[in-house]
Amino acid sequence: MGMVEEEPSSDQCIYYRGAVGAMLVYDLTKRQSFDHMARWLEELRGHADKNIVIMLIANKCDLGSFRAVPTEDAQEFAEKENLYFMETSALESTNVENAFKTVLKEIYTIISKKTLTAGDITYGSSQTLKGTQIVVPGDSDGGKKGGCCQG
Repeated sequence: MGMVEEEPSSDQCIYYRGAVGAMLVYDLTKRQSFDHMARWLEELRGHADKNIVIMLIANKCDLGSFRAVPTEDAQEFAEKENLYFMETSALESTNVENAFKTVLKEIYTIISKKTLTAGDITYGSSQTLKGTQIVVPGDSDGGKKGGCCQG
């Protein structure tokens, strides 16, 4: 007998509908959580808009001595899959705000390009994004690099 692949339920498709950004978070002290990222990414890309901004996040960088996933492995995966990557520590609040700001800035960039291409089409409100400025203090690398607890 062959395996039958399940069709996504309508509830599952609704979950992704309208999503413009996603954060795939794994525990860098547990290799298995990182190994599941490929499956989560496939599901996300299968149901979400093709222009969704996706960030791969390694959490618990405060536990560097227990690291099971080398930064290089995650960076390589992120580059291969065209994801943003950042290491965070929710416990110490390291890079958590930066991660959200990076995702929001990239979403804004994509929506701004759509607005320019489509003229004065509005997205989600009666106002266009024209003239709106987002300032991310201290953001010089655009979120493509990680490494929160190194050095």
